[in-house]
Amino acid sequence: MNHPAAGSGRYRLGLLCLTALGIVFGDIGTSPLYALRECFEGDAARVNRESVLGVMSLIVWTISLMISVQYVGLVMRADQQGEGGILSLLGVAFPERPGRDAQRLPKVMLGLGVFGAALLYGDGIITPAISVISAVEGVGVAAPALAGYVIPVTCAILIGLFCLQRLGTGKVGAAFGPVTLVWFGVLALLGLRWMVAAPEILLALNPWLGLRFLVEHGHEAIAVLSGVFLTVTGGEALYADMGHVGRRPIAVSWYVLVKPALILNYLGQGALLLHDPQGIENPLQLMTPVWGRIPLLILATAATVIASQALISGVFSLTMQAVQLGYLPRLRVSHTSSKERGQIYVSAVNWLMMAGCLALVLTFQSSQRLAAAYGIAVSVTMFITTLLLFFAATRAWDWSAGKALAAIAVQLVLNVVFLYANALKFLHGGFVPIGIALGLFVVMVTWRRGRRILGEKLAGQALPLATFFESLRRGKSIPRVGGTAVFLAGSSGLTPVALLHNLKHNKVLHERILFLTMVTERTPYVPPQDRIRVERLGEHIWRLTGHYGFMEQPEVPSLLRACSDYDLHLDPMQTSYFLGRETIIPTNRQLPWWRSWLFALLSRNAQSAVAYYRIPPSRVVEFGIQIEL
Repeated sequence: MNHPAAGSGRYRLGLLCLTALGIVFGDIGTSPLYALRECFEGDAARVNRESVLGVMSLIVWTISLMISVQYVGLVMRADQQGEGGILSLLGVAFPERPGRDAQRLPKVMLGLGVFGAALLYGDGIITPAISVISAVEGVGVAAPALAGYVIPVTCAILIGLFCLQRLGTGKVGAAFGPVTLVWFGVLALLGLRWMVAAPEILLALNPWLGLRFLVEHGHEAIAVLSGVFLTVTGGEALYADMGHVGRRPIAVSWYVLVKPALILNYLGQGALLLHDPQGIENPLQLMTPVWGRIPLLILATAATVIASQALISGVFSLTMQAVQLGYLPRLRVSHTSSKERGQIYVSAVNWLMMAGCLALVLTFQSSQRLAAAYGIAVSVTMFITTLLLFFAATRAWDWSAGKALAAIAVQLVLNVVFLYANALKFLHGGFVPIGIALGLFVVMVTWRRGRRILGEKLAGQALPLATFFESLRRGKSIPRVGGTAVFLAGSSGLTPVALLHNLKHNKVLHERILFLTMVTERTPYVPPQDRIRVERLGEHIWRLTGHYGFMEQPEVPSLLRACSDYDLHLDPMQTSYFLGRETIIPTNRQLPWWRSWLFALLSRNAQSAVAYYRIPPSRVVEFGIQIEL
């Protein structure tokens, strides 16, 4: 007799696995549209029995080693409260500990982590472009008369996709899993059909055939590896999107459905090439019966839209993390669901990504040309992930250096080989994602460095709280007015500049004064009981410290409502917020002139603290200050 709880648990696991298909595996699931063609560069003259079996062996074992072993087996163990992604991995590898045990984040590893995060933006621009165009290119086989409309249709689909982002994915998200389930089922069936027709392709399961292909073809085989690597692009999404469904549903989905379907389909494509080398023109479409090519075209387009949606959502989440951790200026973040806090929309990022996708499609004109630009971003990301995994194993898991090195040795070698193979295509389009990542990296480190310098300058102008309290005691009585004044304080040990300006110009203090400091932890979420700390500093003066994880949206009004648990009852209609607004004047004193100019530009266009912290605008008083930087 089945226990009800066990049945409920299996049902929930099944539901999470179905969800994982839609939001985690969409990217890697659409690789069969173009990966094998790129291995042979679409040239039927390169296709023969030896090359097909060798390349198929490389594909099978690359998927097994890099996804099954590296990501599902190792990387996904390095989570922070269930959240993944390269910024989370940084937190696991270099945890923040109090007191003398604090570990300073090495600048080299910090730089690698930030650059790895910046690479996701390049990946987020290229993935929708190459995925959608590769699916639409199937019209050249299914309906050759419409082949001239590939670029306009691709652009129209991309524009529609990005325009719908502001509505959120909640309403259509339920359909993602079933559509992707059908997609993987079709991939598996198509592969089985051709494997039955050419069972010889099963010889490709022998890893020696792949190794022999590499040895006998030398540098030419290294170039082929850039195409082989496309079969695992999207594998990094397994870790980045882990917070949506958890590690177990992703692992179960991978082993039970996704990996078998991908392997079967790639082997089926190989079987097609053994039968007809001309099939390299578009293997997936040509292995489909004529009557099924139009339905496959529609299904493939839907699958690529889902894959694009998953990566776009991932970029939105990464942007929110970067803002919270101080690597990007405040941006407008809209929550598109009242139930799922992970569903967000960042308008500025959305429109920039759309412009980038359209520019790539119009510039490269085909998935084959775009493929050269695609692999390098993912290969660098996977390489950085492997390096950070070593530190996570030795620091967080207490593994010895030898054990950690033995665990990642094969993956590290594979990462280096694939990185080299993709680097060979740098001048053929690989410079695009690297250029995007470098640009974002400069923005991120400039913003972080500029905020640090700005904080030091403001601290130099501020007054220590102890000195302020002493001046209040020694000075003449200052008039008090009714209500509560909230001052945002960047440092808990200094008097906010806005308070000093208010006292200087208005010569009054409010009946109650709150110094509010917002702290972003290096963890995704902060438990509700640890959200706020209230400390009484003096007569009618309190210090409030709000703690938020880097996946959470700060909200000052709700934070103040929580003060009632500490016998500090605040009337929202009697509460005023005093903020300082800095105007940056670029100089060449502490930063190069171009970085000062860039920081000033970012600062001017950053979302105001009023909007970001959800402060009622009608209750805000701002004091301006000019800072030379």
